[in-house]
Amino acid sequence: MVGFTMIDIGVLVVYLSIVLVIGLLFSKKDMKGKEFFKGDGTIPWWVTSVSIFATLLSPISFLSLVGNSYKGTWILWFAQLGMIIAIPLTVKYFLPLYSKLKIDTAYEYLEIRYKDKGLRVLGAFMFIIYQVGRMSIVMYLPSMVLANLTGININVLIVLMGLIAIVYSYTGGLKAVLWTDFIQGLVLILGVLGVLFVLIFSIEGGFKTVINELTTNGKFLSSQEVIFDKNILSSSVFIILVGAGFNTFSSYISSQDVVQRFTTTTDVKKLKKMTYGNGLLSIVVTTIFYFIGTALYVFYNQNPNLVSTAHRDQIFASYIAFQLPVGVSGLLLAAIYAAAQSTLSTGLNSIATSWTLDIRKILFGNILEEKETKIAKLVSLVVGILAIVISIIMANGEIKSAYEWFNSFMGLVLGVLAGIFVLGTFTKKACNIGAYAGFISSLIVILFLKYGNSTITSWAYSIISIIVCLVVGYLVSFMRRIIFINN
Repeated sequence: MVGFTMIDIGVLVVYLSIVLVIGLLFSKKDMKGKEFFKGDGTIPWWVTSVSIFATLLSPISFLSLVGNSYKGTWILWFAQLGMIIAIPLTVKYFLPLYSKLKIDTAYEYLEIRYKDKGLRVLGAFMFIIYQVGRMSIVMYLPSMVLANLTGININVLIVLMGLIAIVYSYTGGLKAVLWTDFIQGLVLILGVLGVLFVLIFSIEGGFKTVINELTTNGKFLSSQEVIFDKNILSSSVFIILVGAGFNTFSSYISSQDVVQRFTTTTDVKKLKKMTYGNGLLSIVVTTIFYFIGTALYVFYNQNPNLVSTAHRDQIFASYIAFQLPVGVSGLLLAAIYAAAQSTLSTGLNSIATSWTLDIRKILFGNILEEKETKIAKLVSLVVGILAIVISIIMANGEIKSAYEWFNSFMGLVLGVLAGIFVLGTFTKKACNIGAYAGFISSLIVILFLKYGNSTITSWAYSIISIIVCLVVGYLVSFMRRIIFINN
């Protein structure tokens, strides 16, 4: 095909305009206070379920999952199966707790459990730093892909993406974010299904050829990739599955952008439905992504003359732009933008919520709901602009390796943070001093493992950080009780 055309650009613009209009529709009702932060109680569980899926599947995942399968094997596919660990733990121990306490934010739980406002502020502060960095990267990566394929200036694409997310996050609150996330999630799912359908019919031998590649040619797992290693903290299918399970578990219980979805209702049955629904959806769509990657591998092996149009690190986007019909390419690349928009809008709203309710409220006291909502809107505007600026700096600086380093480092935050939540939920005697000690200890251990030339796989970081926080936090709490009793 001829690549990305003006027709495709037109399709992309129409799609972005529709998303913007949908977001603005929810701004007709003046959302105030808890309605702005938690919705108005009319959002169906299945909308929230798709929203969680769209939030967690950033464009980083959207582009890399296919690339992983194309360039290598399916070993990282097992990471998605970590849902079978994360979801039951969340559903059994945390969803009923959050529902019972009727919390407004994830970090309100820390204040209630430990009777310590400082822990609430600490949790919110770490989440905000993590989320600002993540949003900046999320804006940069898909904009880079589209800039390479369309010739549009990357700065223009970053600003456009950021402004659209800011507008409907600013005006409509969480309800607008959830419904637009739902639309974006559907576009993404329908888009990848469409690509898979076209791709299978483009391959000689079709579905059977791809299956044969997986089962007989080592594309599923290579001979060097082990199911279980006796050195349990070395890379293997087992540690990837378990480690990813604890990573996802950490997001579910301690990341405000996910926990905020759980605050939309106190009905535990609905909470369970949205969580299990998200898990099933995530596993199915991830499997489709990996299957597409293997199918692309077969397609380009059968058509070596077309490989010149396929950028190795952007194989999925390249196939969409150069091999699909005009117009369809624009719609499918809109799905990549959709993944970014969902992550951005969620990030802006969750940061605004956490800053307003967890930091400003604790440090400066209660204010009227109207003023509280205005502050939240202002925060989403300022943070959105800040993320745009950081993303543009990234795009114009030759420090691409730093992006992965920064994202990897910030990803450690949630595992360390989750340790305090687990400590508080699974131990009755843990106190605030123990929580601080556990937090600091696990942070030091993980930083040492990451930057101390350790051979331990990064998939084990969340497991280690939670265990360290549990052990140290409990011991310090126990010792404090003994000292307090003796005195």
